Amino acid sequence: MERRSVQLKKTLTLILAGGQGERLYPLTKNRSKPSVPFGGIYRIIDFTLSNCLNSGLRKIFVLTQYKSLTLDAHIKQGWHIFNIDLGEFIYSVPPQQITSDSWYRGTADAVYQNIYLLEHIRPERVFVLSGDHIYKMDYSEMVSAHIDSGADLTMACVEVPVDEAHRFGVVQVDAHQRVVGFQEKPPSPMTIPGQPDCCLVNMGVYLFNTHALVKSVIDDAKRDSQHDFGKNVLPDMIQSGFNVYAYNFRDINNKQASYWRDIGTIESYYAASMDLVSVDPLFNLYDGEWPIRTYSRQSPPVKTVFAQEEAGRAGVALDSLLSPGCIISGGRVERSIISPHVRVNSYSNIMDSILMDHVAIGRHCKIRSCIIDEGVIIPAETVIGYDSEHDAKRFTVSPTGIVVVPSGIQFD
Repeated sequence: MERRSVQLKKTLTLILAGGQGERLYPLTKNRSKPSVPFGGIYRIIDFTLSNCLNSGLRKIFVLTQYKSLTLDAHIKQGWHIFNIDLGEFIYSVPPQQITSDSWYRGTADAVYQNIYLLEHIRPERVFVLSGDHIYKMDYSEMVSAHIDSGADLTMACVEVPVDEAHRFGVVQVDAHQRVVGFQEKPPSPMTIPGQPDCCLVNMGVYLFNTHALVKSVIDDAKRDSQHDFGKNVLPDMIQSGFNVYAYNFRDINNKQASYWRDIGTIESYYAASMDLVSVDPLFNLYDGEWPIRTYSRQSPPVKTVFAQEEAGRAGVALDSLLSPGCIISGGRVERSIISPHVRVNSYSNIMDSILMDHVAIGRHCKIRSCIIDEGVIIPAETVIGYDSEHDAKRFTVSPTGIVVVPSGIQFD
């Protein structure tokens, strides 16, 4: 335990949280991808931050960029829990333009432009994490494996079916877990030897020795590249002879199958959300040994009104997540996620949908397979999710028919 504590104190964490999240639009219309709500009360970044907190990582810089106000406010309100007198901290860092006059040109460039942070803190190791993935992982175990292997870079990897691997960076290792090849989103990915149905893919969880990280991002900055870790830095490090090792993801989600999701599209976001309301969700929100922290404002309890159905009037919710402050007043909610301070009024029917903070549903509405963003007021007798052609004239409709109603919309 003492060795682990010393290792973690000498480890700095950089969380990349500056992406635009274009494929999640319009949920990213006014916010960055890491600050998109998830699971009713959480933001996507809460899962990476909770992994850090539960792992004992207490020196954290969150590198922000686009539409960062919501994310900055969330971190300030919910995550300023560290003791600066003990060397603990969490800070949001926008582009400083110290080494460049441009915004971040890629993930590696984001680190390059913040090298002065490393010079100031002088850590022995640096975690570089993505702020937009959903998973549970004890990073302290990866630190120990990194030190024991003598690696310059350790990258966390997870097994995925071969037919899904083309969406990720595919890693090839030798018998000692040393990385000997890397393919970024290959059309024909290399499979794991002896496992023709599986590939080992990059999770976007990197642990660098500080000197190796600094040299690699400086070298990359001098090249004409996309300045991306997966596309540029990792292949260059492997070819240059750095000791690059893979760390097999050990899921602590307490479920049979490993869970790691990059919810970068409307379809993947919706699927991961709907998993939470299933009878036996793949992702476990209820493990008290690995709590997911978020900002929780003071709110009254959930309330249902007209719990006994009369002439179609019911205040009931079935197979759903209900957040603090929401009121189901004579409406019916099924297989849906209801965020804080949502109100569903009488005779309305909500099915297979996600209602974000302060959404209000008028009477006699029918809502199905929808994501309704914060603060939207749905007028009485509105029908959404039953006629894709009609919905597409008013809202964003995904290829699979999920309707996204953006914040700020005004109904006629």
